[in-house]
Amino acid sequence: MLVRRQLARGLRLQRAMSTSVERAPNAARTWLYGGLLVVGTGAFAAYYTDSRSAVHRYVVTPLLRSILDPEASHKAAVQALATGLAPRDLGKDDPALTCSIWNKRLSSPVGLAAGFDKDGEAVDGLLNLGFAWVEIGSVTPEPQSGNPKPRVFHLSDDQAIVNRYGFPSKGHGAMAARLRARTQPVPDGQLLAVNLGKQKTSAADSADDYVEGVRKFAPLADVLVVNVSSPNTPGLRDLQRRDALEKLLSVVVTARDATEHKPKLVLKVAPDLSSTELADIAAAVLRCRIDGVIVSNTTIQRPYSIQSANKTETGGLSGPPLRPLSLTALRTLRTHLPPSIPLIGCGGISTGADALEFAQSGASFVQLYTAFAYDGPGAPRRIKDELAALLRAQGTTWEAVVRASVDRLAAGAEERVRVREMVLEARALEERADRLGRTLALGGHVLLADVLEGE
Repeated sequence: MLVRRQLARGLRLQRAMSTSVERAPNAARTWLYGGLLVVGTGAFAAYYTDSRSAVHRYVVTPLLRSILDPEASHKAAVQALATGLAPRDLGKDDPALTCSIWNKRLSSPVGLAAGFDKDGEAVDGLLNLGFAWVEIGSVTPEPQSGNPKPRVFHLSDDQAIVNRYGFPSKGHGAMAARLRARTQPVPDGQLLAVNLGKQKTSAADSADDYVEGVRKFAPLADVLVVNVSSPNTPGLRDLQRRDALEKLLSVVVTARDATEHKPKLVLKVAPDLSSTELADIAAAVLRCRIDGVIVSNTTIQRPYSIQSANKTETGGLSGPPLRPLSLTALRTLRTHLPPSIPLIGCGGISTGADALEFAQSGASFVQLYTAFAYDGPGAPRRIKDELAALLRAQGTTWEAVVRASVDRLAAGAEERVRVREMVLEARALEERADRLGRTLALGGHVLLADVLEGE
């Protein structure tokens, strides 16, 4: 009996020791897995919330394009930015990128073109991606559905897009309400622009839609863009003809001047204009005192280099195939306008080298669209970093490049050269006079002829 009790006690002790030994590693394993989960979640969150993360360019954005049609993926991206689910630009802009436009200092020369956020739903999300200029719209006075679907097509082999949206818009009222509801002002070093479109049903030569837009958005934006260059609204591009354009712009400028805030007025033009037509546009811009020009909108041309089958779709083409056309229009327009009127380059910019080429062609600022659609939220940071590296390698800055190109290309370049030479000659004569005066003050020990000979 005693032996049986001792055996039972031994078995209970053995089981207790065994359970204790098992519990120890189980608890340690639980803590280990929990710690790894927390660290992993934090690392993924940090990775995802940083717009520079490769997951956005190589995973998220391509995944959206593969499972959704182009317009649906576009809307999904806007909603992600609107609801705060998108990442932020956690980088810092290189001082070499600092630029100035209308005496406003901006942290970089890279902005977002109109067309992505058509109704102003994601302004803060886009500003958080590091764009120095966020342009929303085009917006029309009344809601309109735009053209029938499908109306946007990816040309993936060319990294391009064809769209025939036709200004789908929720109207001035909806956009203005969203802008008024924003709780944070636009940060220093950034600008908010509103792109004004024309109602499809409005009279072809009427300026009323633009005037209404100026009055509605003047208190809410830094810049208002007069869009007369979309190829997807019938008759709109006819407003680029000199007489029609001067009539339109004069009315719009009068409306702007009557507002309290007086935002800058910018004209957006097409890349498909002849040199004569661009000269006429420059004349209208000068006569009506427009503050700047965006060069350019999408093109109706289809360059031979395009490989994708969707090139046959009707609509405006954007992306790298547009770049040569935009650059040509930019250089031409730059020669007809003085340095005081900045040009904003837009069309096929997808790398830092592209942005630099636009600066060397006379642009004071650049805008992205298609590169943003293909690369995702990291596009502005990537392009800014590439551009900064190029500028550093060349020992220069964005402002220095712009100053040199504008001085070389802008209207009146020859006259500016002559004036500069006259100034240099005047300074040289002044220095000679100073030296002569100092010599004579010493008592005339050096003959005047010797002084002049030394000069």
